[in-house]
Amino acid sequence: MRVFSMIDPSNLLHAPLYFKEDEDPNDNQATMEVFEINQSWRRIPQEQQQKFQSEGYSVVKDSRLEVQISWWTMTGLGTEGREWSLEERFEQISKAGFDGINGFLPAPEEAAQWRELLKQYHLSFSVNAYPTSISDMAQFLERVQTYGDVQFVNAQVLTPFLIDGPAEQLIRGITKLSWETGIPIFIETHRGTFTQDLLRTVAYVEHVEDLQLTIDFSHYVVAGEMHTITDEAERLLQKLLTRTSCIHARVSNGEQIQVDIGDAGQHPIFEHYKRWWHSGMRNWMKSASRDAIFPFVCELGPPSYAITMNEFDGRHQEISDRWKQSLLFAKVARELWQQL
Repeated sequence: MRVFSMIDPSNLLHAPLYFKEDEDPNDNQATMEVFEINQSWRRIPQEQQQKFQSEGYSVVKDSRLEVQISWWTMTGLGTEGREWSLEERFEQISKAGFDGINGFLPAPEEAAQWRELLKQYHLSFSVNAYPTSISDMAQFLERVQTYGDVQFVNAQVLTPFLIDGPAEQLIRGITKLSWETGIPIFIETHRGTFTQDLLRTVAYVEHVEDLQLTIDFSHYVVAGEMHTITDEAERLLQKLLTRTSCIHARVSNGEQIQVDIGDAGQHPIFEHYKRWWHSGMRNWMKSASRDAIFPFVCELGPPSYAITMNEFDGRHQEISDRWKQSLLFAKVARELWQQL
């Protein structure tokens, strides 16, 4: 077997590996080529992927899935009418088998407690950012570096009316900061941000090679009132899935942003989300380095995201069980990963 290793000279242990059967079974010499791998995302340049795949090479798949839960999801959850305390939330997250938390950068006075609890319960940690400019993003990354031990940053870029060249310039600026700091930044597909429009975001993918996305298609399904998924919509969504670096799990039915999919995931639209999530995982796997981690975040919002039975009076009585639905999403994510 001839082995073709795509090697980052600064870190040979983390080199992605391509292989194929050689015509000469006695030829086990390794052929090597050295080039730069993006250390922030540990991804292989697209032109290199295409070259080696066209030559019949396959990639070694020893990267792994990591299922996190959104700290936002934990809002208001508890037992017997009592909300869980900070540490009880950590305990419940760990007991449920989650690998980490996607949350918010702790305030300086809370940082030590968060570090200790994350260590105690063996949980990874990623954070959300809400920049409107490159300067905002740079300042936030300084805070991330001060805190330390952040796996990645999920960015909702709060400039919904910024389009075309200026928006692409902002993406490139954020990408440059990610490269310079070594902190992965994934831009979320989200309403109220500069990715709120499906066609606009497809254009970003076509024009900005290094754009890496957090995929949350609930926003496009509800914004496009997609009761059914047309061939055109599927083609556009698949285009975005080629840049999947993270998934946020929430299901929209085309009318509400967040719906109950049933105890066994029997809602008919859920089949589309499973297909999209699996496609995103598969696309990510093609370019991920051997030690890379794919984050899947169960992100079900509390009221007013969650549908309530008392919309007119406080919006606190939910029709769905956010915790059980999150556990179902985690189970489905692991099943999809096993099918890769």
